[in-house]
Formats: sequence, structure tokens, C-alpha cells
Amino acid sequence: MSIYVDQLGYLPKAPKIAVATLPCRFQVIRVSDNMPVYEGKTSGPIDDPCSGDKVYQIDFSLLTENGTYYILGGNSGKSFEFRIGDDLYREVFRDSIRCLYYQRCGIGLEEKNAGIYARPVCHEEPAILLEDYLHKTEDPKTFDMRGGWHDAGDYGRYTDPGAVAVAHLLYAYALFPESFRDLDLNIPESGSGLPDILSECLYELRWLLKMQDRDGGVFHKLTTFRHAEFIMPQDDHGQMIIFPKSSMATADFSAVMALASRVYRPFMPEFAEEMLSAAKRAYKWLHNHPFVGFQNPEGCDTGGYEMDTDIDNRLWATAEMLRVDPANTGEYLKELEALTEEVSSKFDFGWQDVSGLASLAILSDPKHTTGMLEPNYKAAVLSEAARVSKIFRTSGYNLGMEPEDFIWGSNMRVLNRGMLFILASQITKGNVREKYFEAAMGHIHYLFGRNPMNISYVTGYGKNPVRHPHNRVTECDGIEPTIPGFVSGGPFRHFCDAAAEAMIPKGTAPMKCFIDDAGSYSTNEITIYWNSPLIFICAFLIFYTGREF
Repeated sequence: MSIYVDQLGYLPKAPKIAVATLPCRFQVIRVSDNMPVYEGKTSGPIDDPCSGDKVYQIDFSLLTENGTYYILGGNSGKSFEFRIGDDLYREVFRDSIRCLYYQRCGIGLEEKNAGIYARPVCHEEPAILLEDYLHKTEDPKTFDMRGGWHDAGDYGRYTDPGAVAVAHLLYAYALFPESFRDLDLNIPESGSGLPDILSECLYELRWLLKMQDRDGGVFHKLTTFRHAEFIMPQDDHGQMIIFPKSSMATADFSAVMALASRVYRPFMPEFAEEMLSAAKRAYKWLHNHPFVGFQNPEGCDTGGYEMDTDIDNRLWATAEMLRVDPANTGEYLKELEALTEEVSSKFDFGWQDVSGLASLAILSDPKHTTGMLEPNYKAAVLSEAARVSKIFRTSGYNLGMEPEDFIWGSNMRVLNRGMLFILASQITKGNVREKYFEAAMGHIHYLFGRNPMNISYVTGYGKNPVRHPHNRVTECDGIEPTIPGFVSGGPFRHFCDAAAEAMIPKGTAPMKCFIDDAGSYSTNEITIYWNSPLIFICAFLIFYTGREF
């Protein structure tokens, strides 16, 4: 018998559900004196299609006393330890943001900030344009492209994912500012007067500005032609290449610069104007260019971030521009009306579909600038939240995911659906709002261990966390423990790397298609935009802990 719990823990006033693989009577044991403090009987069974398991649920929601506990089942099952407390998310909140600092490119990480993970400066060499690289131009023009965050377990930097990650953080700050009030990230900019979260975002924003061409268009990515071997970043001296512009990158750039201009204006008005000007120039480029896609040239194996449409990207850009450029409200509203008819979702928050960020911009606008369009977005968000909530409530693991949702980076989808429920909770009231809060919490419980792998998908958190993510730095630095706070990509039903293929039997249920192996890039990589929705959710949970809806 196995018992799966959130290894981080549960908020005192929130529902508390664990999952068992057999029916039983259970006891919740307090660790401090090894005494039982709660007992009951499992409910179920529930056939869970994502895991292939028949499971039973352990409900101990009535236990509200702060402390550390574990669960004993009548069939000799025992859970990992967990906490009940109001302060559960402070530490992981800080560490998940600090992981972005550890992803910084172009500077050295000093011991006073990075501790045992300090390392020398990396990727200082100038970059060249792709056409010069391919044509082996003898004296190519070079560009200083230092800065930004390494995107994932490799050393590439990409416009669309970077813009999305920054947007998650800026909206977390804008909506839940009290969660960041006393946050000290111990980064080089700490104590500057600018909130640390905005200082960290600024490091990426300044690099993004370098990715804009003089005509307003924005380059798709900055990488070597092929991924580096497993080496430390300071040892990677491959030629950095600026890949061609795309309309997706330009639209996401325009959106995040517009968003950042209003967030930074109280602190850095001149820089806010610079970002707004960049956003406008990118938006003008979009107006003059139809869809400009991107595809890796033959032989290039760095991330493609390829899309076959830019409609959702244009939607987000227009929604953000509408909030910061009142002189052209009519133009933006007209464009938004047309795009609204073309975009079918309006509730996704990842790089593949940024329509949810457009909804976030529209539905969090205190001026209600979009007028009659706003109910359209509210209805779309609440309809999808209701659909996913039904899946959540019938799932054995209380997770709003179906088998086909276990894509590459499934934990991004898990966390993005947590964001969906948070947005839904912000635009509803009463019992419905509480229902969406509970659903958002359920997705966090899955991430931290209430899953059939009995693993916390966040490095350094829980009794059984991911220890070997596909990340060149953590695999090559020779340091134990792994940098805490990174979110693993999670189960992928079509796993496609040699490590996973050797260890995961064919026919394995989607929720179990995972191995904690540094070689498994398709199930166990890390990325900035898998951390950023966790940061958003933690900011929400810290803000609302102890508050009444």
C-alpha cells in the first residue's frame, strides 16, 4: 500500500486530501510526540485514467493544528512527512525566484549572492547574425548580446519564453504586491530601492531590448547552432547566433514591454518610457507584417519554439497596448475586436498560447477599457475553469488533467491551470470563488508529491524531491545538493529521450511517464517558464493565506 501526500504540506483552513492505493482506516500521526491526532476511513474507489490506478482518498481537512505529521494506513502504508502551517510557501517562493538568478547569463555569480553555487562569468563573446554564420562571412558584424536568463537546461536564450516568464512575474507583483513587500532575494541589486522581483525581471528585460532590430521587429532567439555538451556555462565558447525575426517574438516582446512600462513607471519613469517606445515600434512592425514564422535551419538542434499562428500573440500585444497608450484607444479596440473573433481559447498562459495573458490584462484592468468586450473574456475564462474543475473533481488525484494533457513539460500545464483557477477566483464571488481556490491548491498538491510517482517535482522541497534534473549546471557543478526551487517538466506520455526509453516500459500510464534522470530531457528538464507560474501561484497563496474570501 502507498499513501501520497503533498510533501510540502497543507494550509490550516484549506481542504487536506491524501491518496492511497488501497482502502483502509487511517491515522494522522503528529511527529513531535508520535501520537495519533486524527483518524478516519478512506473514500472511493476512484478509477483514475491518467495514472491507470484505482485509488482511495484520505480526507483529514478537519485537522487544522500547525505541526509536522505523517499518515499511517491500516494496511501498513505510511506517507512521507508533511506540515500544516500558514507559512508553507514563503521559502519555496523565494527559492523558485532565485533560480532565475542562477540562470543569469553574461555575468559571474559571486559567492556573497550565490553561495556554494558561485561561478565565473559566461557567454561574454559577441554574437553574429545567422546569415553570416551560415555563409561563413569573413568579417561579420558583431553584437553585444550579454544578459538575460538561460532558458532551460541548456544555454540558449529565447524571446517568446522569456517574455512569458517575465509576464507571469510582473502580473504576480501587480496583483499580489504584499507577497513581495519584504522579499529579500540576496541578488546583486538587493537594497537598491527597487523591489527585488523587479530587479530580477529587469535583468531579462534589458536583454530583451537588445533583441529588437532597428526596424522594430524582434529576433526569435539567441543560441549556438547546436546545444553545448554537458559543460558549465563558463566553458561554453560556441559562437552565439542571432536568429531571424518572427512575428510571434515581436508580438510577445511588444506585450511584455507594454506591461513592464506600467509596472516600472513609479520606480523608473525614464526606463518605462524606453520600454513603451520599444513596445510601440514592435507593434507598428506587426501592423506592417503578416505572419512571420520561424523554423530552425537544417542541422540546428537548439529550441525552435515554432508556432503556426501568431494570432494569440497579437491578441496579447493589443490588450497590453490598450492599457498603456490611451491616445490610440480606438485603434487598439478595433484590432482587439477583430482578434477576439479569431482566437478560440483566451485561457492559456504558456508560450504556445498566450491568450490567457490577454485575458489577464483585460480582466485585471481597473479602468475596464475594453468595455463590451470584457464579458466575452470573463465568460471564456469561467467556461474553461468550469470544464477543468469537473475533471479535477472526478480525478483520483484531484488534478484537472486528462491523459492527453501529459505533454512535454506537463507540469507547465498543471501550473498554468492553477493560474486559470486563480484568475477565475478573482472574477467570481462566494462559494464559486472558494471552489476555484481549492482547485488551484489541488494542482500545487500534485506538484509537491500527491502523485503516483510519490515525488516532489520541485528540487529541494519534500522528502523525495527531484534530484537529477536535465540541467547542465546542476549536473556539472559537482555540488550536492541540487539548487533548490527548480520545477521539473514532469511526465510526458510520448517520452522521447534515450534515458526515458530505457527505463519507462511502453504502455505506461501518462502520469507515470517520468524518470528523475539528468539524461531525460523530455520528462525532467527545467525552464524559466515552468518556474514562473509556480511563482505566480505562490504569490497568490501567500497573499490570501489567512484571509477570508
